[in-house]
Amino acid sequence: MKLIRADATLAKQYENEIPELAYSTGPISYDYHLGRRDLFDEMVRRSWLTPGTLFGSDRATLALEGDDLLGVEIGFHGPEFRERIEALTPLWGGLIEEGLTNEEELHAVLERSELASWLNPVLYPQVYLIHALAVKPEHQGKKVGVALMDNAKSRARQVGCGKLQLDVLSDNPAVHFYRSQGLELLVESRAPKPAEFGVPTEYRMGITL
Repeated sequence: MKLIRADATLAKQYENEIPELAYSTGPISYDYHLGRRDLFDEMVRRSWLTPGTLFGSDRATLALEGDDLLGVEIGFHGPEFRERIEALTPLWGGLIEEGLTNEEELHAVLERSELASWLNPVLYPQVYLIHALAVKPEHQGKKVGVALMDNAKSRARQVGCGKLQLDVLSDNPAVHFYRSQGLELLVESRAPKPAEFGVPTEYRMGITL
């Protein structure tokens, strides 16, 4: 297994595998946000290919075995989180122009996203945020996640971050993995409207490096 930073060539090579990995990190939450799985997949695929956006490959590390993608970690300075969400706006415009969604549906997505935004506490400078860390089911239990986490910690130090944090839904089995990697629970966030639709409490977990 090798870990490698994604570039434009690798991004294109694995573009169709990234949506499923991203979705696996919070299915209930993403179903609430986007409403349609196909819409989520297409948005993530386009974001993956667009630097500076929320799922952009410009901040991704891939775990590879030969040409097989085992897992991915996407992370950046915490304050970039909101900026990268805003950078999705042109992508939404493209989806509307191509008839893959419409303004009414987009308005509903943005409304739900605003309600769910309370699940993500404030992010401070000098904090490295893991936005997504996922390993394909058939490769779990093989230390792929450990390697990606260790790499994220090293990268955080390299870019001058003294802390590493992430948000994870409280019902996600990954909570146990993150605890095993030294992360502690920092805060629990519950947003009423998303909770009514089954979105559980979210944990902000972190570690001082």
